[in-house]
Amino acid sequence: MATQPNIVPTEPEVVEFELEEEPKWIRLKLKDGTVLELKNEITAVVKVGYDANTGIPVYTVQSAGIMRVKYVPKELIKKPGQKAGPTYQRSLSIRDACVVS
Repeated sequence: MATQPNIVPTEPEVVEFELEEEPKWIRLKLKDGTVLELKNEITAVVKVGYDANTGIPVYTVQSAGIMRVKYVPKELIKKPGQKAGPTYQRSLSIRDACVVS
């Protein structure tokens, strides 16, 4: 772990936690009509030190992103053994690829 200038590092300590609220799924509708759902699951919280100026504890959070495909338009579904098209487009940016709904 890289030490930040105003953090006094301590021995890392895993801190137990409970969710006060279940994470919500974020729904993305892609330009091609596909609908994806994403959420972030917290897997661990670790106390790593204290702020040198305030004494407030400093934590890191470990998490895992989860994605599920909620809907795919029929015309995008390939039959088994059917050759797929190109795997990427060089000029396509993430912003161009999806629309948040």
